Amino acid sequence: MSAFRMIVALAALLASLPTAAQAPAPETGEARAVFAGGCFWCVESDFDKVPGVIATTSGYIGGTKKNPTYEEVSAGGTGHAEAVEIVYDPAKVSYEKLLEVFWKNIDPTVKDRQFCDGGSQYRSAIFYLNEEQKRLAEASLEALKRNKPFKGEIYTQIVPAGEFWPAEEYHQDYYKKNPIRYKFYRTGCGRDARLKEIWGAQAGGH
Repeated sequence: MSAFRMIVALAALLASLPTAAQAPAPETGEARAVFAGGCFWCVESDFDKVPGVIATTSGYIGGTKKNPTYEEVSAGGTGHAEAVEIVYDPAKVSYEKLLEVFWKNIDPTVKDRQFCDGGSQYRSAIFYLNEEQKRLAEASLEALKRNKPFKGEIYTQIVPAGEFWPAEEYHQDYYKKNPIRYKFYRTGCGRDARLKEIWGAQAGGH
């Protein structure tokens, strides 16, 4: 875990005792998507801005331990990645659009790392929930390979989703609850600066 992340996470933990967060249950006409793009505070913030997104939940996926804690995941011993589960309205935003938002808000050119955070827990990945999501994700990857505005290999994984574990309550909506700490982390981690280097005018994070 980076020094920036450690500082702001510890500050949040001291400010609020963690409780188990409950992922919102989708209603009729709602769908889910799961993406990992490094710090889940940032991914949650990016997707909350997308029209048609109903709810986002920070959490952990892709590991072996049941009900992992932030301390366990951030230490890199469980195999999980920090990720965000998205509940969205398919009538208002398509899965293809969510994929586009995802790509423009990550650095796909690095393995087991995103910005200042290193380790497999910060890997970028699309966790598909069904065969249609897998097909669309793979198609978006192939399109990106043909039209990418950057050099280098793409390391982002496309893998089946296992069980998603919501993170502790103090991580949910972190950017809203702790705007100053969040801005300090995001700026210090160089996330938006790097996105502009990779994607140019198409970069997310605005």
